[in-house]
Amino acid sequence: MTIEAWAAGYIDAESWEHKLNPPPLPASFAKSPDAVRIAKPGRGRGFSVSGWADKSTGQSRLRSPEKRAKLVHTFLHHELQAAELFAWAVLAFPETPEPFRRGLLGILFDEIRHMKLYAAYLDARGLAPGAFPVRDWFWERVPLVTSPEGFCATMGMGFEAGNLDHAARFADRFRAAGDEDAARLEEIVGREEIPHVMFATRWFARFTGGEARFDIWSKNLPEPLSPLVMRGTPLNRKARIEAGASETFVDDLERWTPV
Repeated sequence: MTIEAWAAGYIDAESWEHKLNPPPLPASFAKSPDAVRIAKPGRGRGFSVSGWADKSTGQSRLRSPEKRAKLVHTFLHHELQAAELFAWAVLAFPETPEPFRRGLLGILFDEIRHMKLYAAYLDARGLAPGAFPVRDWFWERVPLVTSPEGFCATMGMGFEAGNLDHAARFADRFRAAGDEDAARLEEIVGREEIPHVMFATRWFARFTGGEARFDIWSKNLPEPLSPLVMRGTPLNRKARIEAGASETFVDDLERWTPV
């Protein structure tokens, strides 16, 4: 089996068990593979896929253990989509340097490890992956990208960088609700997103032949995505700069408003 076949198998797998515990990664890529753009991931009977997301994430709602568990389940599904989409990028951009594709695979396995952390939180509360409906929001958008720089802009410098803001905010909200386990989990995930964003930022600069400027980045986001959905409130400036963004980039992101 080649790495490409493994990646396609991971995306197409329909069980939570395969998503959480895939077979070992093969050693080598295929020779001269064609680009493959998988349209959607496998979703078996263990998944209840919804067409909309539950936005009940206010701090007062998190006083409910069930609401906290449901939110953690949402985060688990975000990590699953990220893992699948890193496999998607390996297939979609076979012409990219092997170190880039190897890096994507390394991040993929980080996302699986994060999934297992969230799954352990749920298990301790008598729940399992699939206990709540999910929405494949990332899958509705990321495959719109047509280039590796577009993937770096959207997935790494976009959604993962946004999670630097969101993870810090939800860590505070979970702690305020008295859920130290969930708060620490968000802090772990947020901290480990930093090298992921740094990876995307460096490769984006390399693919575009320059520095990772805000104007170049925003032009590489596929419509209808904009910087508005790639940031949280407040911005985690410290983490973003540690992940490779310049002060100017963060300032531009904070000031950006739709035309």
